[in-house]
Amino acid sequence: MDLPVVFSIIILINIISGVTIVFFERRNPTATAAWLMVLFFLPLAGFVLYLFFGQNYTRQRMFVVKERADRCYLEDLFEEQRRALAGRLHRFATPVAEEFRDTIFLLLQNNRAYLTEKNRVDIYTRGEEKFEALFDAIRGARHHIHLEYFIVNNDDLGQAVVHALAEKAREGVEVRFLFDAIGAMSGGGSRAAFSELEDAGGKIGVFFPSFYRVNYRNHRKIAVIDGVVGFIGGFNIGDSYLGDGPLGPWRDTAVRITGDAVKQLQFRFFLDWNYTTDEHLSLEAPYFPDGVGPGTTPVQIVSGGPDTRWNPIKEGYIKLITSARESVYIQTPYFIPDESVTDALRIAALSGVDVRIMIPCKPDHPFVYWATLSFIGDVLDAGVRAYTYDAGFLHAKTIVVDRKAGSVGSANWDIRSFRLNFEANAFFYDATVGAELARTFEEDLTVSTEITLAGYRARPLRIRVKESVSRLFSPLG
Repeated sequence: MDLPVVFSIIILINIISGVTIVFFERRNPTATAAWLMVLFFLPLAGFVLYLFFGQNYTRQRMFVVKERADRCYLEDLFEEQRRALAGRLHRFATPVAEEFRDTIFLLLQNNRAYLTEKNRVDIYTRGEEKFEALFDAIRGARHHIHLEYFIVNNDDLGQAVVHALAEKAREGVEVRFLFDAIGAMSGGGSRAAFSELEDAGGKIGVFFPSFYRVNYRNHRKIAVIDGVVGFIGGFNIGDSYLGDGPLGPWRDTAVRITGDAVKQLQFRFFLDWNYTTDEHLSLEAPYFPDGVGPGTTPVQIVSGGPDTRWNPIKEGYIKLITSARESVYIQTPYFIPDESVTDALRIAALSGVDVRIMIPCKPDHPFVYWATLSFIGDVLDAGVRAYTYDAGFLHAKTIVVDRKAGSVGSANWDIRSFRLNFEANAFFYDATVGAELARTFEEDLTVSTEITLAGYRARPLRIRVKESVSRLFSPLG
């Protein structure tokens, strides 16, 4: 073909893609404008980028059935609590839960996130302690082990986890390991890396094995052992999460839960496993053992992603921010919020709330890092204080409000986590847990550098250019 003919075909394809974005995908207007700009100003690369990073119409066809099935499943289980909360009939066991009743009701309404009030929550901020606890739980398993992780690296830690699971499978314990296709591949893993586990009788689930699609990945990090011990947070499985990687020391946050909230983690795993493998696990007693939890911490397990009607985790974040009276502490590796989050932070700060955000001092994804700095700049003049964590790479995804309520999980403070990836967070309402998270944040401040408004405004031209270009394309997806 002649070059003009080829170019005409490309332009036609981009026009069709643009029409699809505007009239069929119903995107956020900012994202729509960004994609149209890419398609028409980068005609040769635009369609390829859209194929890999865009295409919400595919998402609507793929996940609408999953959304309906999950919603019906959870509605039947938790309708009684929803009605009690709506009628103000339920009284919570702790004053903190009562104080955050509206947040609890919001998450129950839009995500069917049932509140459990009898839990013990242990916080881990270092990979060594988190994985030591996970290995202890695996060794103690008697009936089943269910793991769901975004990244499973084929390195020393990844192989150690697979070997430990294979040993339990040989003992007759049911082992199921769900991992994301792209996430595992990015860490050098593949199905072959799990051969020892499969040979021992364990089962593998590969989530969304569409390798050309960067979006709609399962970013959750969940472990459930015997239905009584659960883990959720930001750590993936790999040596880098122990600090043995190019980014140096690793600062993350995860929690170990014992109590009734583990059943909610189990429900989340079941929904994802059934969708991925069509095994259709049933609600049998061994998976959901009876018994009262050992603690008093109220917890909700909240899920977000392409299979949810709204943005439950983001809306939970916003509700916590708007409920704050004294302080809001946020840690995230990526800060690319939409206007609703930015406005909530700005309003809280202008209302006299001590709002602080901590991000890494170094990028693992330079494009995202420069966009993050740009959005940090937007909130500084409202009184929000921001810091870079200087003692390694900060990967934690947390918020703690007034030292007594907050969230720990897999969801970053960015558009990808809010709209494009499957995420899971634990929301808690407890002064002891909140005080520990706040104290950890304040300890991290001692190895952090504040981004002042004066310093930000004095940044060199080359930084401004990097920020502007990165911010321009940040809505894509």
